[in-house]
Parts: sequence; C-alpha cells; structure tokens
Amino acid sequence: MSIVRPPIHLSRVVALALDEDLGRGDVTTDSCVPDDVQGHCAFRARTPLVTAGSEIIQEVFLQIDRRVVVSEVVPDGSALTAGSVIALVRGPASSILKGERVALNFVQRLSGTATLTREYVQALPTGSRTRIVDTRKTTPGLRALERLAVRAGGGYNHREDLSSAVLIKDNHIAAAGGVQSAILRCREYAPHTSRIECEVDSLAQLEEALSARADIVLLDNFDDAMVAQAVQINRGRAILEASGNITILRVARLAELGVDVISVGALTHSAPSADIGLDWET
Repeated sequence: MSIVRPPIHLSRVVALALDEDLGRGDVTTDSCVPDDVQGHCAFRARTPLVTAGSEIIQEVFLQIDRRVVVSEVVPDGSALTAGSVIALVRGPASSILKGERVALNFVQRLSGTATLTREYVQALPTGSRTRIVDTRKTTPGLRALERLAVRAGGGYNHREDLSSAVLIKDNHIAAAGGVQSAILRCREYAPHTSRIECEVDSLAQLEEALSARADIVLLDNFDDAMVAQAVQINRGRAILEASGNITILRVARLAELGVDVISVGALTHSAPSADIGLDWET
C-alpha cells in the first residue's frame, strides 16, 4: 500500500514533542554514556500490527543529530508479525537514547490507529463498497498524522476541518430552527462545489432531510432495524452514513443493510497504542 508522506507540519509537531521531553537536557544519558559510544538498534514489533508513522522516526533523529542513520524503514500500511523490524537505527548512542521515547510514542500511537482501522476494514463483507472513515475526534495537534494512520489501515478520512465540508449536526439544527431551515440556509451560503450533509436522529428527521435535498445523511445512533428502514426510505437519493455505537461486530451487518459510509470515532480516540520497542543490537 502506498501512503502519502507525513504532512509538511510534521517537523513542528516533532520539535514540540522533543522540546517537551528533551528541552532541559537528558541528565541520565549525559551522565553515563560517553560521546564516542556508537549504537546499533532496531525498532521492533512486539505483537502483530499495521505500521504507521515509521517515517517519523527519521524526522526525530534528524532533529536530534544528523549523524544518526535510520534505514530499512518499513512502509506505512505494512502488516507485521511479532518480532518484525520496523526500522534500524545506528549512530551516536547518546543521540539514539535521547530520541528513543519520542520516536516510540509517535509510532506506537499511529500504528495502534492503523491496526484498529485494519480490523474494522477487514470486518466488511468481501466485495463491499462501504467505506470505513474516521471523524474529527482526534488528538489536538495530531489530526493530520492520525488521518494518515487511518489511511495506512485501509480506511478513509471524513472532513479534515470545519472549513472543508458542510456537516449539519444536532446543535446546528437546534440553533437554525430545524432540519429543513438548516439545510436551506447552508445551500444558500455554501459554494456550489460543496455537498450538504445533515445528521438525523430519527426517521422523521430523515424524511425532512431528504425533502430538503440533503446530499448526505448521517444516521446518528440508529439501531439496525432503523437503519434498514432508513435505506428503504432513502431509495438511493442521498449517500447514507451510519455513526454512533459502531462496533466491529456491527460493521458487516451495516454494510449488508446498504449504508455507504460507516464513521468510527474510536479509530482515533480509543485505539490502543501498538506494542513496539527499541532493541539494542550487540
């Protein structure tokens, strides 16, 4: 799988993380590791996982010490078994030790998201055209990286930020005076290139959204029976997105019922970090 390289602001994110951990120095390493000692290390998967963020290892050590060489980096999206090498690192031991935790934090977090995403994607029926997508429930400051991790896992991205798409939520509906009013106002304001998506929490609201010609309807916390009814009511008029209380066990059923998109906040807000370690090679 070919994954887009990390975003341009990666260097700023890494710099912030390094300042947080190394800003006042490393008293342990500076005390006991001579400057001339060389290290040869491997970032290694402790359990089966899908990689994401491996190129961040290179950015971490680039900022710490350009003498550190990172090689044999496994591409994002690779499915690895326990014991597999993600990247090799060699260079001044003190520099490797100073960047170890920051590099691990990034790659563990992002690989965890990629791994969980792959599990959701693989739960889809064979040949299904339903998409698994993320949400904006991301770690502040790390959204671009977490979105890359979702793609590494085989998922897709929802809107990137509030400016990138119209998505009318329940509080917008309350503030705008109803589903129809909110959709009509958005259609007047939004550019002609923007689709209108509206969240609904009942079949009655679905009817309203379809009557107002919403392009996409988000079925919020619908159970399977309601989703089946929604698909029949919709009859292909709008793209249907299921969201809320989505578990891996529901994915296949929702796809079979006919929804086009399943959005899962857990991909980014609840994914456990992958178990990855840095092994010192002798």
